[in-house]
Amino acid sequence: MNIRNLSTTIGVCGQPTLADVAQLVRDGVTVLVSHRPDDEEPGQPDHAELASVAEAGGARFIAIPVSGLPSTEAVRETAAVITSLGPDDRAVFFCRSGMRSAATWAMAERLKGADADALRDQALAAGYDLSRLPL
Repeated sequence: MNIRNLSTTIGVCGQPTLADVAQLVRDGVTVLVSHRPDDEEPGQPDHAELASVAEAGGARFIAIPVSGLPSTEAVRETAAVITSLGPDDRAVFFCRSGMRSAATWAMAERLKGADADALRDQALAAGYDLSRLPL
C-alpha cells in the first residue's frame, strides 16, 4: 500500500483491499475516508465491507463519494472530517488512484483558508499535480 502524505496527519492512496484496511488500522490509522463511489469498478470492496473492517479495528470509516470534480457538499464534508481530527489522529483518504482524494483535500483546505499555491505544492510533493484544479 503506497500512502502519500499530504500533511503530518493525512495520507492519500488508491483503493485499499480489506486486508490493507486492517493493516492500516494496525499501523495506527484512526480515520479512513473513501472518496470513491460504491460499484465504480467491478470487484472493489464496498463501503459496508470497508467500514466493518475499519471499525472492527477501532477506526472511523467515512464515505464521501466523489465522481469527477468534487462537489461543494463533498468538499464541506471533507473539511469537517479534517477539522474533527485530533492531535493523535492519522487519516487516510482514498479513491481509485488517490487523485480525487488529493483534489478534495486541497479544496477542503482552501475552504478553510489555506493558500492555493501552498496546497498545490504539498500535493505535488506527494505526487499529485493539481495545477489545473480551480482553487
